[in-house]
Amino acid sequence: MSPEPLPPVAPDVLAEAVEQLSARLRKKLDAAIEDCAERAARAADGSLDVRFGEDALVTLRPGPSGAVTEAGQAVCTCLLAPRCLHRAAVLGAAPLADAEGEAETGAETGAKGEGATDTDAVPESPEPTTGRPAPPRSDANTVTPGPAPEPSEVTPPTPAQVRAATALWEAAAEALAAGVTAGGAVVQAELLRAAHTARLAGLPRAEAAALRVVRGLRAARERGRGQRLGDLAGAFRDLLSGAAPLASGTAGPGLAPARRTYGQGGSLRVYGLCREPVLSATGYGGVATHLVGPDGSRYTISDVRPGGLSRARGAGSASVALGRAVLDHAGLARGGLRIVGATVSPDGRLGAGRGVNATPLRGLDWSEEPLAALFAGPVGEAVAAALDAGAREGDAPEAALLGCDVEVVGAAGEYLVARVAGGGPLLRLRPAHPHPELPHAANLRRIAEHPGLVLRVLGRPDLDRAATLRPLAVGPVPGEPYTLRLPEEWLGRADLGYDRLQGSHFPRAAADSGPLAPVDAVPDPLADAPLWRVRRLLETGVAGGRRAVAEAGRGADATALLAPLRRAGLGGAAQLAEALTAEADRRPRDAFGRLTDASADGYARAWLASAVHLAAAERSLVTSVWLIQEISHSSDSMSPRKSARRAGRRSRAASSASMTAEESVSYASCQAPTIRARTRVVSTLSRKRAKTSSHPSPAS
Repeated sequence: MSPEPLPPVAPDVLAEAVEQLSARLRKKLDAAIEDCAERAARAADGSLDVRFGEDALVTLRPGPSGAVTEAGQAVCTCLLAPRCLHRAAVLGAAPLADAEGEAETGAETGAKGEGATDTDAVPESPEPTTGRPAPPRSDANTVTPGPAPEPSEVTPPTPAQVRAATALWEAAAEALAAGVTAGGAVVQAELLRAAHTARLAGLPRAEAAALRVVRGLRAARERGRGQRLGDLAGAFRDLLSGAAPLASGTAGPGLAPARRTYGQGGSLRVYGLCREPVLSATGYGGVATHLVGPDGSRYTISDVRPGGLSRARGAGSASVALGRAVLDHAGLARGGLRIVGATVSPDGRLGAGRGVNATPLRGLDWSEEPLAALFAGPVGEAVAAALDAGAREGDAPEAALLGCDVEVVGAAGEYLVARVAGGGPLLRLRPAHPHPELPHAANLRRIAEHPGLVLRVLGRPDLDRAATLRPLAVGPVPGEPYTLRLPEEWLGRADLGYDRLQGSHFPRAAADSGPLAPVDAVPDPLADAPLWRVRRLLETGVAGGRRAVAEAGRGADATALLAPLRRAGLGGAAQLAEALTAEADRRPRDAFGRLTDASADGYARAWLASAVHLAAAERSLVTSVWLIQEISHSSDSMSPRKSARRAGRRSRAASSASMTAEESVSYASCQAPTIRARTRVVSTLSRKRAKTSSHPSPAS
């Protein structure tokens, strides 16, 4: 008989159980946790029993929510109970329950769980998947959030919040210095205790960040499938960067309210763009439908609940809980709504209060306004605007949706290569969600079988990869002979997360096009940049702790780490990496060999500085790659006289295509502001030239 799964345990219950153990029992805790899950058995009264020999029996009686939320719900029959090793081991082997801060705040995962529909207050998952706030800027092929109430003024943290943030920083620093190898149940319990203190102090986002770190440590120690050190390093970075300003007494993202606030949005007309499945690592699933208003404002309606993959697959055809609307999400993605008494959150989410009424409207094709504006502007400029907005906001939100017409080149490994229509730059198209049970990857593989196919793509740019787009929906390009042939009821679009493309949806005739570029010709300076050395150093610290970083900074390893960075012009990254290795190796001792400064505070600050700099450098490089490709394409389309007039101003940008990887990184880090200015000039000239060609003069 297979063992019963252990119920989730509240973080504060586990932290209290570990604290009650003696120092001798704490050393045995990790070994005792290993086989607890295999001993679980269901009792006749519905409780869960875990037996340790003949004299010790641990009984778990979860509450109505299905989780162990009180200390009295976990009892042991041994003489040391409740300060026994058996009880703490069973609680440590159980999964962590979602706390209020994690269920109702934060970002939806990679990672960014979500536990209610967005019409009330959408909880958010530790792995971002969809529904991030859109950047405040609007470009030709991006859409911005709809009207929303002004955010309330952020007040400085209270003394209790400062103390809670300080405790959270210290616990996170100790966990980072220990690493995965030494980050066992005791280290995790200290983090959970600090997270519970943050919750009581009114810091739900800080608590959610701490729980993500604990879950990442558990998955890494268990060698969980799909666990990446990069994700755990990002969780540490988010936790430390959120706790640092609060611990210093200044306002930070951790002071954001736990529950999403909604304000009156009046009467709205919204039209469906597409829908995408939402699937989190904490067992939540659902759907998010993207909408656009007549002025180009972006809105979303989400329906995310516990249920995992099955919920995500079935929610695509679930009814929309908004007023008296009788549409489902499939119909809304290709239809529209007239909403009276709408409530809108600051990030453009539509709520369903008692006074909200909605009436279905006829849907619009992607070639009709305002939807057509998504596909009408330079792709690189739109991506740069989204990246700049994320850098200004500090929270690095997911980029807004953008659209473009592309020509399929072919498959290259795990992604599809396509060229922006009109001889534009090459793009990588990657699945929006890699889960094999979702049709994203299967649809892209089928599209890759038709080189030369012209598509209209709506997706979200990958802000961590150069020239990469994650498509959510595709459609035919009007007037193109070799394009998709979708059913009329699909209204000219296919949602790649729900609709499955069939052979009848593709044209029969072969594409009549010129020679296509090699599939492996997509430039990717980020993959070849020496920044990967800094990333490996940071991940080494997460895996092996402070000692591993100190070893990486000694002898020949230090030269191999720093010399390529300096040659590429990345002096800041080299300086921060050198400071990190020096701080990791700094262990001052007195005459008797005892540590005089055992605090991990300095090491955590050095690690955080290098991690934040790495994220900013990679983001800047991604932005520059988009802009360089856009400038090169715009330069090729200009007249010879105009191109010669601006040859000197564009020489460095035009020659960047022939740069080596290291030269490209150095150029991107130094010339990004100039490239953005040049792109705006080229974009303006392109629009003027388009007006002139559409309204010829009488002389012509």
